[in-house]
Amino acid sequence: MRDRAAARPDTKHSEEAHQTSSPLMAASSDLKRCYDVFLSFRGTDVRNNFLGHLYAALAQKGIYTYIDSEELWKGEQITPALIKAIEDSRIAIIVFSKDYASSPWCLEEVEKIMECKEQRGLTVFPLFYKVDPREVRTPRKRYRKAMVKHERKFGRDSEKVKRWKKALHDVGSLSGWDLKDK
Repeated sequence: MRDRAAARPDTKHSEEAHQTSSPLMAASSDLKRCYDVFLSFRGTDVRNNFLGHLYAALAQKGIYTYIDSEELWKGEQITPALIKAIEDSRIAIIVFSKDYASSPWCLEEVEKIMECKEQRGLTVFPLFYKVDPREVRTPRKRYRKAMVKHERKFGRDSEKVKRWKKALHDVGSLSGWDLKDK
């Protein structure tokens, strides 16, 4: 379960809203987008602590943020509305937490985010919350265990799992924030 929320109710942005020195606000300012930031996260790991603080800080700065709240059922496909929200965002912040890779839904999101990075110029900021970036880049520990589980479910040579691994490797190779216990 996640929380759908946004810092402001309208989806129209004034040009002045993006004329700032903040890298979050300035990224991809030449494109018309509905959201400044799309947050990707594993709700059970960060919902009641870190995520709320991050969202509040973004909202306080006037950054229009998309957070999905629909309850997700096992095996459910990423919805067209969620895909559109990713496509309509200027920036994606992916909060990698200990169980992020265990969720097929989260892996579908990260795959779509990285696709939009390549095809649409989406700016991506990985945030490693109590997870070593190396664990995401080359699955180790919990991430390796999660990927083995996905391989068992979808098949070792599954194209889906291969795409997820590539997306994790690519985003894990980006410069981001490594937050151990902060």
